[in-house]
Amino acid sequence: MERKGSDAKSFDRPRRKPAGAAVLQDSVTDAIQRALFEEWAETGYSAMRMERIAVRAGVGKAALYRRSKSKFELVTEAVKSTATNITPIPDTGSLESDVGMLLRRMAATLRHPLVRRILPDLHAEHARSGELAGLLESVTRDRRAQAMVMLDMAVERGELSEETDRSMVLDMFIAPLYWRVIVQHRPVKSDDIRRFTRLALSV
Repeated sequence: MERKGSDAKSFDRPRRKPAGAAVLQDSVTDAIQRALFEEWAETGYSAMRMERIAVRAGVGKAALYRRSKSKFELVTEAVKSTATNITPIPDTGSLESDVGMLLRRMAATLRHPLVRRILPDLHAEHARSGELAGLLESVTRDRRAQAMVMLDMAVERGELSEETDRSMVLDMFIAPLYWRVIVQHRPVKSDDIRRFTRLALSV
């Protein structure tokens, strides 16, 4: 019973904010994610090692393992936090304008040197082992759900028929761009965006 007063005093004292290793600093997390994507683009997923990511980020391995227990967890968090925000879905009030803007944003994303190297490896790794299958499906599902809102609004405005195969329309957003930029390594010009927009809206 004599300890009760001491315990109460300890409880009443304001708690200090955790410092040092107890805090996951955003700047360190950002550096780790940049290093992860750079290492992935250089070596491929299967050859990527936590030790190399730490060296490239300029941090100790402990900083990585405080955030993720494995390479897979680290990749999952980095991809999910990046993919859903990397290409914002527009809302201009016009479907044609929305699609054109979205395709321009997607083309710019696909032209990024890291994206151009990581995306093919991501799909190849999915086909080889299936380890990243759940991640790829989750990111794709989230992105398509975002874009589907844009199509739903177009239906409400009368720009699309309710019978429109919206899933096919979504496929047409990415397919021509992916083929041209990632597979063929060809540039995408303004005329290409206009043609791809018309193609997507004609489905």
